Amino acid sequence: MVSRNVTIKNSLGLHARPATFFIQKANSYKCSIWVEKEDCRVNAKSLLGILSLGISKDTTVTIIADGQDEEDAVNGLADLIDTGFAE
Repeated sequence: MVSRNVTIKNSLGLHARPATFFIQKANSYKCSIWVEKEDCRVNAKSLLGILSLGISKDTTVTIIADGQDEEDAVNGLADLIDTGFAE
């Protein structure tokens, strides 16, 4: 199991458009992936799960992955967040 803390940098947070990019990227990996904010953990491959966290700008979340490509998944999703979703 691998995890990494990342801070959402784009101005509108993880709203519908970037959340869609995030779950599309998450679904490209075979491992199980979760996003955790405070005490709430959701499936990173679920749009409703991600949106239910209400992630705004400057919020720090933890990406957690478990499985055969877990390191690639955490690094790939963290890189996507670090780019600000091209917004």
